Amino acid sequence: MTEQIYDLIIIGGGPAGLSAGIYAGRAMLDTLIIEKEKIGGQVTTTSEIVNYPGVRKSTGAGLTEEMYLQAQDFGVEFATGEISEVGLEQEVKIIKTATTTYKTRAVIIATGASARKIGFPGETEFTGRGIAYCSTCDGEFFSGLDIFVIGGGYAAAEEAVFLTRYGKSVTMIIREPDFTCAKMTADQAKNNPNIKIIYNTEVKEVTGDDFMKKAVFLNNETGETFTYEASAEDGAFGMFVFAGNQPSTEIFEGKIELTPQGFIPTNELMETSVTGVYAAGDLRVKELRQIVTAVADGGISATVAEKYVTNEKERLGLPAVSEKMLKKEVKEHKAESVKKAEKSKTTASNEWFPETMKEQLKGIFSKLTTNVTLVNLFDQNDAKSIELQAFLQQIEPLSEHIQFENRMLGQDDAFEKKINLTRTPTAVLLNDQGEYTGIKFSGVPSGHELNSLVLAIYNVGSAGQPIEDALVQRIQKLPASKIEICVSLTCHYCPDVVAACQRIASLNHKVEAEMIDTALFPDLKKEKKIMSVPAMIMDHQQVIFGAKTLEEIVTALESAQ
Repeated sequence: MTEQIYDLIIIGGGPAGLSAGIYAGRAMLDTLIIEKEKIGGQVTTTSEIVNYPGVRKSTGAGLTEEMYLQAQDFGVEFATGEISEVGLEQEVKIIKTATTTYKTRAVIIATGASARKIGFPGETEFTGRGIAYCSTCDGEFFSGLDIFVIGGGYAAAEEAVFLTRYGKSVTMIIREPDFTCAKMTADQAKNNPNIKIIYNTEVKEVTGDDFMKKAVFLNNETGETFTYEASAEDGAFGMFVFAGNQPSTEIFEGKIELTPQGFIPTNELMETSVTGVYAAGDLRVKELRQIVTAVADGGISATVAEKYVTNEKERLGLPAVSEKMLKKEVKEHKAESVKKAEKSKTTASNEWFPETMKEQLKGIFSKLTTNVTLVNLFDQNDAKSIELQAFLQQIEPLSEHIQFENRMLGQDDAFEKKINLTRTPTAVLLNDQGEYTGIKFSGVPSGHELNSLVLAIYNVGSAGQPIEDALVQRIQKLPASKIEICVSLTCHYCPDVVAACQRIASLNHKVEAEMIDTALFPDLKKEKKIMSVPAMIMDHQQVIFGAKTLEEIVTALESAQ
């Protein structure tokens, strides 16, 4: 069997990478997009987008979901994994993750940028207890409290406006004498009566106890300071940091030319210092970093890459379009009549999933090899328990390997003790032996959390997501422990943390991983002093905030032994 060589591999699944995938797929390039976390990138945290041409109003997650589906329409493949090594100089490029080595003729780097921390005293200590970086994820935690927004760029201005729906006051702290974004965006904040703006000012430090309660600010022109303290009634306040982004290009150091700040210089064709390697999006050296410029970069880079790949194939005497892509094209034509028929169908108002989503889920669940049982602990007096029942009942028909059981609360004490039932609504996953896997959902895993449920079923009912052997061995050696993952259904980072914890449970049933919708359990949120998600409660004690990788979670469990 001939080893597969992709025409193009795109590293990064944000707007730049998705746009490149759309153009490459439409050009019939055999294309793979590798994303280490969440498809959509940083823009998924944007609460409102009103300046993308042709889309009058959307969210970051909504816009990139359409891009993702559009790329799939053109036959683009997707893989999840963190790049561990790249070989770019040779004719056939090498891209390695922890579990897989990929080969390709061309590469587009679209790894984007990550949120930058300022580094003032207390920023790290109070992350999750007052300091936050995602308004859509954490805004609701600060309802009725004073909120400070740090920064004067696009994100700070837009998210300050969004946060007015939660905070009793919103104050912007800008270290420059004015905003650094476009006037129209700045004016939205300047003209909002619920936003106060303080210029030429920086955060000197924040302090507190369980929550952040005090902040000291410094005027960088006069040297004067002023202090804010949360009232005794409030007991806390919020501070959202939007201090720009830093390029995610560390893996490419020494492989291609980078600026001292880590950005990738390109020409107008998106070409880097290495032939056949292109860059697109916020990691490029350029004036404006917005979704519209990222997708433009992606389109240009894919178009130029297509010409390069075509010339390379012609030089090597290879067909311009791979047999795999030709088969995909034929398959799409055959399926067209089916799609047209589906459009005429109507979906019942009480159904959770449209027909197109059902077909996607059926495709994933077709890979199941053993039975998985979803058990709902049914409380007839709990509206959310009834909702969870309806939700899971519509998952069951998607595969012959998925079974659903509804068990009345209080009728099987032994089972409830076995699964450590402490709250409802709750559902758990059993394997083909009827054993509790340690995977639990307290809340309806809809919205973004649907991803974690799908992965949980896949990991229990099949070989599961690939993990390197050394990490599997570490997981299997972990002692009995419990991870409660507190989430918000609007959080785009939460599903990855839930999925990672539940992947551990699928390999080691002594580890229990419970997704908890914090909106349903305010007492837990108050008890554990949680003001940001994702938040992992380890064995009812330590709370770990923020997005963590599978290996980081395993390390935390090992250190707790």
